[in-house]
Amino acid sequence: MVDLAGLYGNEGLLPARWMLRPSGKGLWEQLRDTPTLLWLGPRLGLDTQQGMELLALAGTAVSLLAALSPVLRGCGVYLILWVTYLSLYQVGQVFLYFQWDSLLLEVGFLSVLVAPVNLPLGFWRGRFHDNIMLWLVRWLLFRLMFASGVVKLTSRCPTWWGLTALTYHYETQCIPTPLAWFAHQLPVWWQKLSVVGTFVIEIPVPFLFFSPIRRHRLSAFYLQVFLQGLIILSGNYNFFNLLTITLCFSLLDDEHIDFLLCRHRKNNVKQSAVWTWCSWLGVCVEFGVYVLLLYWTIICFNLHWDGGEVSSKTGFTFHQFNAFLKQVMVPIIWMGVLSLTWEVVTSMFKCACVRGVCLRLWTTLQWGLFSAAAASIFTISLVPFTFVEVHASSSLWPGVRRLYEMTERLHVANSYGLFRRMTGVGGRPEVIVEGSVDGRSWAEIEFMYKPGNVSAAPAFVAPHQPRLDWQLWFAALGPHSQSPWFSSLLQRLLQGKPDVIRLVQTDTSRYPFSSAPPAYLRARRYKYRFTGPQEDGWWRRTYVEEFYPVVQLGDPFLEKMLSQFGLKDKDVKRRGSEAALPWFLRLVRERVCDVPPPLVLSSLFFMLVGVCVLKQLTYTGAKDGENPSKQGTSPAPPPKREKEEPSCATPRKRK
Repeated sequence: MVDLAGLYGNEGLLPARWMLRPSGKGLWEQLRDTPTLLWLGPRLGLDTQQGMELLALAGTAVSLLAALSPVLRGCGVYLILWVTYLSLYQVGQVFLYFQWDSLLLEVGFLSVLVAPVNLPLGFWRGRFHDNIMLWLVRWLLFRLMFASGVVKLTSRCPTWWGLTALTYHYETQCIPTPLAWFAHQLPVWWQKLSVVGTFVIEIPVPFLFFSPIRRHRLSAFYLQVFLQGLIILSGNYNFFNLLTITLCFSLLDDEHIDFLLCRHRKNNVKQSAVWTWCSWLGVCVEFGVYVLLLYWTIICFNLHWDGGEVSSKTGFTFHQFNAFLKQVMVPIIWMGVLSLTWEVVTSMFKCACVRGVCLRLWTTLQWGLFSAAAASIFTISLVPFTFVEVHASSSLWPGVRRLYEMTERLHVANSYGLFRRMTGVGGRPEVIVEGSVDGRSWAEIEFMYKPGNVSAAPAFVAPHQPRLDWQLWFAALGPHSQSPWFSSLLQRLLQGKPDVIRLVQTDTSRYPFSSAPPAYLRARRYKYRFTGPQEDGWWRRTYVEEFYPVVQLGDPFLEKMLSQFGLKDKDVKRRGSEAALPWFLRLVRERVCDVPPPLVLSSLFFMLVGVCVLKQLTYTGAKDGENPSKQGTSPAPPPKREKEEPSCATPRKRK
């Protein structure tokens, strides 16, 4: 909610009301074309900005309540959260068109299926289909990681093929952390070896997600978490890495989760000799896979020891990799089909072993419903997954494509491929905005998060994503005409709109034109580089060219750009409604508008952590009070065992 007014408000950069202009259609037609709850805003006496603020507040409140109360972690709550974020996404325009926003929507939809249905009297007990839903989460994680590794090679980016991408990545990423400066100083051979490790973790390791050997899945889990942890330490990628780590927990079983939580579970099951031999066979297969993975890594990247360094070089060509990708895409699809079928069949047998005719029928109906949903989602996901290989994409059945097109606006399944090409080779481009009162002396307008002042250290801002700073990074990669919203930014700064100024600096004392808006603005492009170990400061920069000419209010060039991209808007004063709900939203906005967004998120996070720790300590203390010391007391008699009804797991004994 902190950035909503500046980005999408009535006086923001891209007012969201432009996306919901009246068209004479009915409500259901509007929801079909643009599925968002913001269509209902006028019925509540709210404009589009207030509707977005209400959705943001409602989503935050519901999330906090669900995090604090296990009773609220049902599918209905996750459905509310998914619909809320989807409603905001539909009008988010360029500031919400990131892959992690699509990933969050897809994860939110799967959460609706994974979460329990909280019905009264335990009517939804016996969820034997949980493994099917968790398999969908695992399949999403596979698509995300495998595609992210493949696109780095199919893009023909010379830095990825030359294994030198990380020598540029740390200083050219959007918002680096202070640790990125230290990582940039590492020797080149280590950077190239890190690229090799990235390829291994993202391309072959995801196949272990579906391995029947438990330790394969555990190894894949820790490798993925290790990679995401390094990315968190070296770059500010908002909630993306935390969300990916959350997906990785689908690789764990209950036994390992109990181990991580230091819960001790008694295991009195005696293993037979056959089971022992099978365990040894599994160990041999497990280490055989590790050896093959290491062997092919050495072969494919020509790893060898050379004078105290590990030398590496890509040992295959682009055409060879394309041929390999063409050969494995169809087997990957069949691997998914067989793995999902196994989960469906095993869940069916569990339902068949339930005691009681009515309960068995009810669990079987659940199994059929969720199995059909899983099969449908898997089928839809094949379309975006095969985008990485043209032959596999063109060979899909046309009916699958039509099904995907029907659900595309809901973002049930999406295509992924992060860090496709390495940008900023030769220095990261940065757009620096400067303002002036008289047109002669210019003052640099420093943004809160992106590099500007060469002496200022990078900051940790995750999980917050400064949407404006991110788009400024993209804008610097090309001409200003490729970023139409930039003209709107200059227009709002010349007008002195406070909501937009808060996107630049929440602390108005650091904004050079806090007393009066500038009369002139211009933008210049610089090249930024990290300093060396022996240099002072964090950055050094060199001037490249003019990015945007000098403009003022009413400037013909600025008016032409605004009209060309449909961004010219009449500055009409709107009277605020005196109803209770709009008044409450204005009150909340006034209280939080001057607080830095990272501070808001960190406060909420540590509040949740503190409440959870207190709950755990209270629960532990109550448990210790119920179990006093046994000294001087007689042992309690063993509890009576109730008579068990016969089932498939406990056959009836013959007389």
